[in-house]
Amino acid sequence: MSFIVLEGLDGAGKSTQVRMLQEHFEMQGKQTRFLHFPRTDDSIFGDLIAKFLRGDLGAVNSVDPYLVALIYACDRNDAKGTIKKWLDDGIVVIADRYISSNIAFQCAKINDLEQRRVLREWIINLEFEYNQLPKPSINLFLDVPFSFTKKKLTEQRDGDDRDYLQGKSDIHENDLTLQERVREVYLWQCSIDSNIRRVECESESGQMLSPEFISKRVIEIVNNHI
Repeated sequence: MSFIVLEGLDGAGKSTQVRMLQEHFEMQGKQTRFLHFPRTDDSIFGDLIAKFLRGDLGAVNSVDPYLVALIYACDRNDAKGTIKKWLDDGIVVIADRYISSNIAFQCAKINDLEQRRVLREWIINLEFEYNQLPKPSINLFLDVPFSFTKKKLTEQRDGDDRDYLQGKSDIHENDLTLQERVREVYLWQCSIDSNIRRVECESESGQMLSPEFISKRVIEIVNNHI
């Protein structure tokens, strides 16, 4: 089974790395399929997530993170059959975000470390045990310089993948303090789960590495795990 997940903060360049990873496998003659979570345009729960991200359900910290985690999990559960079929057919499945992102973004909203741990275990049990979602072969966290994240999230962003906002702003992207805390939770996950690997995307001078250089690191880790 080859099921690869790319994780990272908003604006971390995951889409570029997904494309380069697909090209790598296709050059080897392997079929690939890609999923981006959340699927804001492709499920009833994705539509609810879009409402949340637009702020229609309240401010970022006013909605219980357990409820938000449940909505994201339901969106993924709707895609479970598709993922399993692709894997059964021997197709390389690549996901832009998966369960680790649910943990990172929801646990980042909780200050108490023990309560973060409890929520993390609840999400893992919900998604992997209760919903029986397929487990990835490897999760890769693209750890980019926070200055790069800040620049990406404060500049104008457009494209079809922004349609879910309906002209509004994304409440996760707008909160840079939250983004910093999300990074902390991702790094915490890397330290306690060997299946979540950090990919250093920052040069010695503190600059963002080129997409090609990052891709080489991603492919090296992937080749060692599948």
